[in-house]
Amino acid sequence: MKICLAQTQSLKGKVRENIQNHLRIVERALNLNADLIIFPELSITGYEPKLAKQLATKIEDRIFNPFQLLSDKNGVTIGIGMPTKANDGINISMLIFQPNKNRTVYSKELLHNDELPYFTSGKNQPLLNLNGNKIAIGICYETLQHEHFLKAKENKAEIYIASVAKPDKGTNRAYIHFPQIAKEFKTPILMSNCIGYCDDFLSNGKSSVWDENGVLKGQLNDQNQGLLVYDLEFGEVITTYNIAHD
Repeated sequence: MKICLAQTQSLKGKVRENIQNHLRIVERALNLNADLIIFPELSITGYEPKLAKQLATKIEDRIFNPFQLLSDKNGVTIGIGMPTKANDGINISMLIFQPNKNRTVYSKELLHNDELPYFTSGKNQPLLNLNGNKIAIGICYETLQHEHFLKAKENKAEIYIASVAKPDKGTNRAYIHFPQIAKEFKTPILMSNCIGYCDDFLSNGKSSVWDENGVLKGQLNDQNQGLLVYDLEFGEVITTYNIAHD
C-alpha cells in the first residue's frame, strides 16, 4: 500500500482555484500508484479562520464531485481539508472520498484556544480501513495532544496521519513529538503540511514520514508544492516537486 502526502499552497479563500490545483495533484499522485492521498488542514480554502463561516459547506456539495469520480475510477482514497457546517457551528474537517462508497467527514476534535471563536469540535474519530491497514487521521493542534493519539490506538489504529497547517514553531514541536510517539507505540506517523501564508503565519511545509521505529524516512522542503509517497510494504519513500498553480 502506498500513502501519498500532498504538500500544497492554497490561495486564500479561492475554493474553485484550489480544487483545480488539488485535482492536478491527485492526478500526479495516481501516476505514482498512490492508494491514499491526504492533503493539509483546510487545504481547499487555506487555513483562514475569519473566512470559515462564509466558505463552509457540506460534503454533499457538487463542487466535490470530481474527487469522488477520481476515487471511483482509480480505486483511490482522497482526503481534503474544508470547513463544514455543523448543527452547533463550523467544523475544521477532512472530507474523505472512497471508491464507490458514501463520502465521510472527520472533524477536528481538539481545538486550539485561538480557534474557539470560529469553530466547534467534532464528535467522532473514524478509522480508515484500507488494504487491511487501520489508519487514524488527526488535524493539526490535536495531533500533538497525547490523548488524541492514545484514543486512536485504543481504536486499533496501525498508522497515524497528521493533516496540518504549521509554521516553524509547530513543525519544530512535531519533529520532537512524532518520532518519540512512533517509536514508543511502534506506529508509523505521517505529516502533511502546507506552504505559504495562512491567516497570520507562514506555513513551512517539511511534510514527513516516520516509520514505526521513529526513523525519519522522508521529508519535503519548506518552499514548494510536492508529493511524498510512502510504500508501507517496502518502507521506501518517493518525493517529487514541480507542481504549480496555473
